[in-house]
Amino acid sequence: MNVFKDHIRSLQNFHNERFINLHSFKEFLDFRRLAWPRDIIDVQQRMRCNLSRFSSNYAICFGLIVLYFLLTNPLLLFVLLFTTGGFFGISRLNGQNLHIGHIFFLVPCFSITFKALLIITIPLGFIASPISTILSIIGASSIIIMSHSILLEPPITCTFEDGDA
Repeated sequence: MNVFKDHIRSLQNFHNERFINLHSFKEFLDFRRLAWPRDIIDVQQRMRCNLSRFSSNYAICFGLIVLYFLLTNPLLLFVLLFTTGGFFGISRLNGQNLHIGHIFFLVPCFSITFKALLIITIPLGFIASPISTILSIIGASSIIIMSHSILLEPPITCTFEDGDA
């Protein structure tokens, strides 16, 4: 029971530390501050300031992009859930037989059940095209995050923090 409480406490600490600098979406999507950068130095300054300032917002954007690509590829989502559930279910059996109600299933040893799970999930994983999904996630998130960080003018406080003024 203490392990469960410690795990919940560590998740709460991670959440509090990670999202402490979460800015409101009104500030994050302020279209009045969008402008083309003047030169490459301006691009570097904007990226440095905006990537550090909106890192939690960008993490949420990345998570939403991953969720979108998983929901639009249902076979990949099924393979991930089936594999995770299979590994979890096999490890929960602890080498014992499976009882569902009055039905008794004879379960072979660990290695055979894991091999059977892999024989089912590896071909389905190739059909689900995870590599193209990962590349699409990387491309979409980099375009969205980089374009936002380049086009959004940083506030005047970032200029004073860098020491350029």
